[in-house]
Amino acid sequence: MRHFLTLLDVTEDEAHALLKRAAELKSMQQRGEAHPTLAGKTLGMIFDKASTRTRISFEVGMYQLGGHALFLHSGTTQLGRGEPVEDSARVLSRMVDAVMIRTHAHEIVQRFTQYSTVPVINALTDLTHPCQILADIFTFEEHRGDIKGKTVAWIGDGNNMTHSWINGAVTFGYKLNIACPADYSPDETLLQAARDMGADVSISSDPLLAAKDADLVTTDVWASMGQEEEQAEREKAFMGYQVDERVMAYAKPDALFMHCLPAHRGEEVAASVIDGPQSVVWDEAENRLHVQKALLEFLILQT
Repeated sequence: MRHFLTLLDVTEDEAHALLKRAAELKSMQQRGEAHPTLAGKTLGMIFDKASTRTRISFEVGMYQLGGHALFLHSGTTQLGRGEPVEDSARVLSRMVDAVMIRTHAHEIVQRFTQYSTVPVINALTDLTHPCQILADIFTFEEHRGDIKGKTVAWIGDGNNMTHSWINGAVTFGYKLNIACPADYSPDETLLQAARDMGADVSISSDPLLAAKDADLVTTDVWASMGQEEEQAEREKAFMGYQVDERVMAYAKPDALFMHCLPAHRGEEVAASVIDGPQSVVWDEAENRLHVQKALLEFLILQT
């Protein structure tokens, strides 16, 4: 049995196979060709955090694969009333074929996997967001081909998306330039582990330096869910880290722009960039559906 808590839970070959299968599934869906590979299978979806793209993509994905998805919010289940994570894992995994969890502490999904008898998918924690990075790399390769050897610029907070891009540098072999304020750097332990595995990652406080000759420029909101009370403080800290036309001008002329969404135009990204010709954020959002369908097949059919 396999789980997917970070991108490092799959090998390089498996990651490439997932993207290849995602392309096949996307093509079948566009042709209107039924592909009920998970008929009779059920996905339990546990949400501690609000969601738009995650819920829709997993729920629709299971439907298109011939299965069923159950939406379980922590506020309306016993998990939200103090039932131990371990007990919830024991019970839920006896009734469903896989579990998807979108929560705060990464420790929660780690504990859940220890007692689950079915595959567990991390659909976002404060540490990593591996499903999103699969969609992002799939999107890049749709538009520009193999990402290996290319340069990715991350500008903004050293958050769960930054960590996922760092892990992706191990698996997919791109160079990653990170620009962030000193007090908002990515997790040092995760970064060093990735470097030890061969990741080419540089960190500076200069967005223009990070963007120089980049093939892809990407960012995220300055205050993520659960950090709303830090909004004013973070706006001051990240002043000068907006991805605008000046930043994009330092990247390659054909560089792409990505954002995992939701976006705050006028804060981390200028409207002219996210709505401009270099932006592929809408393809990126749609592709969550296709890569997650490939991931669901991979995890459920091999158990």
